[in-house]
Amino acid sequence: MKILLTGATGYIAKRLLPVLLANGHEVVCCVRDTNRFDVTRFHSERLSVVEVDFLNTDELARIPADIDVAFYLIHSMATKYGSFEEMEAISAGNFKKRLEQTRVRQVIYLSGIVNTAELSKHLSSRKNVEDILASRVYALTTLKAGIIVGSGSASFEIIRDLVEKLPVMIAPRWLGTKCQPIAIRNVVEFLSGVMMKQETFNKSFDIGGPDILTYKEMLLRFAHIRGLRRWIGIVPVMTPRLSCYWLYFVTSISYSLASHLVNSMKVEVVCNENTLEKMLGITPISYNRSIELAFDKIEQHQVLSSWKDALTSHNLEIGLSHFIEVPVFGCYKDVRKRKVRDTGESMEKIWSIGGENGWYYADLLWNIRGFMDRLVGGVGIRRGRTSQGEIAAGDALDLWRVVYADKKEKRLLLFAEMKLPGEAWLEFKIDKDNILQQTATFRPMGIWGRLYWIAMLPFHGVLFTGMIRNIAD
Repeated sequence: MKILLTGATGYIAKRLLPVLLANGHEVVCCVRDTNRFDVTRFHSERLSVVEVDFLNTDELARIPADIDVAFYLIHSMATKYGSFEEMEAISAGNFKKRLEQTRVRQVIYLSGIVNTAELSKHLSSRKNVEDILASRVYALTTLKAGIIVGSGSASFEIIRDLVEKLPVMIAPRWLGTKCQPIAIRNVVEFLSGVMMKQETFNKSFDIGGPDILTYKEMLLRFAHIRGLRRWIGIVPVMTPRLSCYWLYFVTSISYSLASHLVNSMKVEVVCNENTLEKMLGITPISYNRSIELAFDKIEQHQVLSSWKDALTSHNLEIGLSHFIEVPVFGCYKDVRKRKVRDTGESMEKIWSIGGENGWYYADLLWNIRGFMDRLVGGVGIRRGRTSQGEIAAGDALDLWRVVYADKKEKRLLLFAEMKLPGEAWLEFKIDKDNILQQTATFRPMGIWGRLYWIAMLPFHGVLFTGMIRNIAD
């Protein structure tokens, strides 16, 4: 079958794509920015990529007409700019309009469980998108999930941050809300399993694991699996705003995402019974086992996707290609060069920079800078990186976003997503004479940008000198 996969750079689609290719399907991936999609990772002639922004109707014609099944996996909850409900509605409407002009027979949509009349903005938007996607031209199959647990998922990383960092938690009362978590493996099984199953046409199904737990029970079970003792006290006086700040400062998520999640977590998400599991022959994975499987992937450095790789900077919304050419005029630069002792070893250090490996010098200063960024609503340094050994354009890397990464060219270019009075790039490049050039570029905005650069000069002298020395030697 020929399959259209939207949201191909997102957490779910990155897990689904290898399964579709392994099953012999031809897959067309829709992405807003082709520079963020590394097609070489999949080594398949059955994979193609088209650049489509579903908010831009002029680009819809790029979607091929000869598709059989389409997955709608576009989600805007993490956006900080504009109304995500409006963006989701427009995107879904444009998607439907174009798909009705193709020969597609089935659209598969992953939504959220809806079982209460009082919905959060997030769940209400999900339900609205489902209504928009319904069509008389093609069959719509909707799968509704609650908390998705897997290496790199937002839910998993939030729980991990809370449990591993806080021996004692004074938590808001929504920790008593019940939910039915599901393993990412099961989500992928359900998504691929309903393809062209006529029994699922024009129907919706709740999907979940075998356990119904409160958020508090999920935290305590996680702690038990990790061999940690934790105490959680629930207080009724913590307001939604305080809950958002609590998540924002303890975990690596943005404040806007924390706000949406808190509002959703106040709503019970438990599956309505259905026969989909038996129909597809799927065995739900327990919550405990899903945690163990997630850590197996982390320990083997096989995390395929992460929620952290969703774009955060408003600047980057126009596409990574606009930032590959580092500006020259009106910029401040810190350029340092050093002969490398072993090119292969230095390249491995560059490709492994950030995350657990740190920045090779004065990591305390990097952590302080990350903490300061969190205080003003930035991404901070706790995002880490998806994989400690692999890196590609579009990946999040602590305070930075990977704009360009090519091992053959021996070049890595990063763009700053921290809060700055300007724009910043950090580039590493080794030339044919084995000279490593490390360049920090800053394009200031107004007087505050210039003052910021001057104030940071002493720290740059320490950080950048030590970093290039330890990478090259």
